[in-house]
Amino acid sequence: MRKILWVAAASLIALSSCAAMAEDMNSPVGTWKTVDDKTGRVKSLVRIFDVGGKLSGQVIEVYPAPGEDPDPVCDKCTTSLHGKKIKGMTIMWGFHKDDEQWVGGRIFDPQKSGSDDDPYRAKIWLENGGQDLVVRGYLGFFFRSQTWHRATGK
Repeated sequence: MRKILWVAAASLIALSSCAAMAEDMNSPVGTWKTVDDKTGRVKSLVRIFDVGGKLSGQVIEVYPAPGEDPDPVCDKCTTSLHGKKIKGMTIMWGFHKDDEQWVGGRIFDPQKSGSDDDPYRAKIWLENGGQDLVVRGYLGFFFRSQTWHRATGK
C-alpha cells in the first residue's frame, strides 16, 4: 500500500512539474538572450520577473564583444543611471497582460544616449511556442522590434 501511495505521490509531483513548465512557455517570465540586430551575437541575458502582476526585466549577464569593457557601465545615460553597471540594471518595467501581449511597459537601452531620460513605450509577446520573445519599443509613431530567445537552464 505504501508503495502505491509513493508512486501516486511521485506521479502527481511529476505532473505538476510538467504543468508548471508548460505554463512557463506561455509567459515571458524567465531568462532571455538578447541578440545584436546586426551581428546576431548574444549581447546579454535579461531575467523577466513578475512584481505584483506587472513584468519587469533586469540584466543579469553581459557578453561584451572582444575589446569591449567586460563589466560595462551606462556611460551614455544622462541621469542617476550614469556610470552605473549595466549588469544588475532594470531595463524594462510596468508590463501587464492584455490578451496575448504584455503592454503598457517601458524599456530603455543603456547603449543609447539619453535613454534613461526618455524610456521607450513598449509591448512584448511570445512567438515560436514560447521560445522567442518579441520586444517592440515605440518612439512616437516609429518602432523597433527585437527578438530575444529563451535561455534554458538559467
